[in-house]
Amino acid sequence: MKAVVFKGVGNIALEDVPNPQIKDPEDAIIRITATSICGTDLHMVRGTMPGMEKGTILGHEAIGIVEECGPEVKNFKPGDRVIVCSTIACGQCVFCLAEEYSSCDRANPNGPEAGTPFFGGPKLSGPFDGLQAERAHIPFADTVLVDLPETISDEDGLLCSDIFPTGFMAAEICDVRKGDYVAVFGCGPVGQMAIASAKLLGAKQVFAIDVIPDRLARAAEQGAVIINYDEENPVKRLKELTNGFGPDGVIDAVGVDAQQPHAGPAKGNAVKDAMNIVEQKTVAPWAVLFGGQWRQGDAPSQVLQWCVESVRKSGVIAIAGVYPQTAKFFPIGMAMQKGLTTRAANCSHRKYIPRLLQIIEEGRFRPSQVLSVSSDMGDVITCYKNFDRRELGWLKVELLPGQSRQAA
Repeated sequence: MKAVVFKGVGNIALEDVPNPQIKDPEDAIIRITATSICGTDLHMVRGTMPGMEKGTILGHEAIGIVEECGPEVKNFKPGDRVIVCSTIACGQCVFCLAEEYSSCDRANPNGPEAGTPFFGGPKLSGPFDGLQAERAHIPFADTVLVDLPETISDEDGLLCSDIFPTGFMAAEICDVRKGDYVAVFGCGPVGQMAIASAKLLGAKQVFAIDVIPDRLARAAEQGAVIINYDEENPVKRLKELTNGFGPDGVIDAVGVDAQQPHAGPAKGNAVKDAMNIVEQKTVAPWAVLFGGQWRQGDAPSQVLQWCVESVRKSGVIAIAGVYPQTAKFFPIGMAMQKGLTTRAANCSHRKYIPRLLQIIEEGRFRPSQVLSVSSDMGDVITCYKNFDRRELGWLKVELLPGQSRQAA
């Protein structure tokens, strides 16, 4: 079968790989009908998510059709239409029973302290082969798969695999309540879902901070007040828009590949630029020098700094952007003096997906509105490059395996 394979930092390829096989009684095999590219995939390719093993299939977002089930799979059968949860959980340990699926004690083969297991990630996360392929091996299928109702489109179902649950989780752990002012840093796919989710939870006004015109335009279409950080100082502007206090909550939907301002009043100075280089070398010691395509962000903790500076005293910071364990910089002193609550998490997708499917069925929101490109898997490398460069119109990319397109 065809799959997108990690070959090394800055090097991915569409290759023929063996079909997946059942390994354990709780496994399933699915035929993937749609998958997508996530900003987290770019962290792997850019080298800011270290520890990737060569030969790992990338991708952690997909829907598909069940083809085969292990003997202990009870909830699914061949032919079922399913969403794949991006994070992997056993469904039986103490954390899973508390719906803290991203803290599962059993799913990560590296042990209970190794962190959240997910598809297409580095060695410490499993590793588990990912979902940018024609077929996929699904461990703990009864928990990792979710029924996709016939009333919901492939496009909406696909975005429930990761970005809609992640954006909703970000708004929930931000403690968004009716009447709140909420700022979302980053207007990529997860940021767009966080904007929508904050509104679903009752936010009075959402502010969206980015520099990419079409992403800001999409946020404005959702009713957010937009702030271009190359034109305005986002901290100063947020204070002005909230009577001098700052938002009640702020969401980091960017992560480690954040960019510093390159123009305008928020642009840094030589000292700050030097500090950013030190941070980059700490996060990815050798890959920071990698040039050309797959450029890393140039200010890994920029959004964290802005979050702490802009949120009101006793406010809440929610971190949904991805940071590797090599990221060490956070303004803890200022956060303490302001009495802030800071929450960071990988998403427990299995907890949120059923609730979000209900929201879609009720017509309250359709996550597929952020899909901007649908492409055959054969063009995946071009899609990765355009998405990495944040080209105009490349907000979210759906990939259709050729086999699935023919079957349709």
